[in-house]
Amino acid sequence: MNEEAAQSVERADELGTQLARLIRLFDRMQAQYQAENPNAVERSAYLLLVHLVKDGPQRPGALAEAVRSDPSTVSRQIAQLGRLGYVARTPDPEDGRASLIAATEEGRRVFEENRQQRNTRIAALLADWTPEDQAMLTRLLGRFSTALEETWSKGD
Repeated sequence: MNEEAAQSVERADELGTQLARLIRLFDRMQAQYQAENPNAVERSAYLLLVHLVKDGPQRPGALAEAVRSDPSTVSRQIAQLGRLGYVARTPDPEDGRASLIAATEEGRRVFEENRQQRNTRIAALLADWTPEDQAMLTRLLGRFSTALEETWSKGD
């Protein structure tokens, strides 16, 4: 391995370390939130709600595909969201044997409330960053996430 490649691997190691640290912090914050809020929705179920609010009603299979999850897992998560009143099941107008899952008004309210809380927390964390640094973090994180998504989708 040449010197440039070795340095690239070393930088990747540091980035990997920081990403692992970030994930651990998010996991701890989520666990604390779950403990303090017994009716809180687990993160993976909340991701379904996000897709339904942003993309509209979907069949359970399409929803499972969108979040890259097992249909039986998604079914369990839809049931949890339904018990909380965040989603509703309706017949698919194109095929009455199938159903569509849609976010309810309460589900949209919960989504917006969580989104606002998240945005407020992030804004507070970045309050002493320059607008340029905030924009750079957003751009680079978006670029990294896009590369990860593209690499992952090629593996299918």
